[in-house]
Amino acid sequence: MEKKIRVLVAKVGLDGHDRGAKVVARFLRDAGFEVIYTGLHRTPQEVAMAAVEEDVDVIGISLHSGAHMTLVPKVLNYIREYGGNPDELVVLVGGIVPEDEFDELKTKGVDGIFIPGTPISEIVDFINQKVKEKRNKA
Repeated sequence: MEKKIRVLVAKVGLDGHDRGAKVVARFLRDAGFEVIYTGLHRTPQEVAMAAVEEDVDVIGISLHSGAHMTLVPKVLNYIREYGGNPDELVVLVGGIVPEDEFDELKTKGVDGIFIPGTPISEIVDFINQKVKEKRNKA
């Protein structure tokens, strides 16, 4: 039997808007993924440590604060510092992200970016495809 996909849904920084993250987490759970939700106001260190300790396949970082260009790279750097390899994870960013910043986030290690209104089926399909690709590389 194939290992169940483990997803960490994280709210980093001072952003207090978590409705979207909770909705996505619930849908991912209902789609058969094992979901861990960090709760609000987590530091990049806390999120990275949780990703490493929980041995997740996917880390989804939800941001509405506009701090994605600073916080996402910090999370990925801390994952490395704590002994994980962010290249082996599917890294997702969700929330308010200007489209003209998508490419730069992807060069920093983000696999997918999902803005409000993205159909959940698109996120589920993306996760399944990317996890399969990364597991096949390992």
